[in-house]
Amino acid sequence: MATLGLIGSGLIGGTLARLAVNSGLDVVLSNSRGPQTLSELVTDLGPRARAGTPREAAAAGDWVVVTIPLKAYRSVPQEPLAGKTVLDTNNYYPQRDGAFPELDAKETTTSELLQRHLPGAHVVKAFNNIFFRHLADLPRPAGAQDRTALPIAGDDAGAKARATELLDLLGYDVVDAGPLAEGWRFEPGTPVYGIPYAAEASPRFTELPAGPAPATEIAKLLEAARR
Repeated sequence: MATLGLIGSGLIGGTLARLAVNSGLDVVLSNSRGPQTLSELVTDLGPRARAGTPREAAAAGDWVVVTIPLKAYRSVPQEPLAGKTVLDTNNYYPQRDGAFPELDAKETTTSELLQRHLPGAHVVKAFNNIFFRHLADLPRPAGAQDRTALPIAGDDAGAKARATELLDLLGYDVVDAGPLAEGWRFEPGTPVYGIPYAAEASPRFTELPAGPAPATEIAKLLEAARR
């Protein structure tokens, strides 16, 4: 059985863990505070889930999701992720992460920083542009008329294909935004961030119920993004 490893088990990580278990995947969760702090979540998720260290989650995962604050990206273990598809959910919030001059100057992107830290892995940016409650509510079977699409970005075609396979298992279509350098197109402040997945188009999307966003809409909004 395939396994999803999670480095970080907060709102997005915990939501992805539940979607994965519901889709028949095994899950290994981790965080910076130790496996013992995840016992309640693991119990709630059931027998397909277990807790480990970040290195254990990295080693176990057929896919590994990194969903930690950007300021901690250098703590992600390198060796066990060599050759693996790593999905990065990160956004840059200076008030939380501190200043990253290269990001402020738009010289690179958050996922390119992680890729630089993980030279042996294949990083794909995903899951960063949707509110966690909407992420939980919008999965649909393949072919459903109201299926929602999420954007991805990555430099390795094989890794993007594997990421697409995971998203399909979890109930989502995919729109390829291009290489990691184009990941800014679905970060905070762009038309694709948050709003398309709410029932109404509002900057207060976190207060609204979920609404489906088809691939055609997401592709159009990616094109409309401006730096």
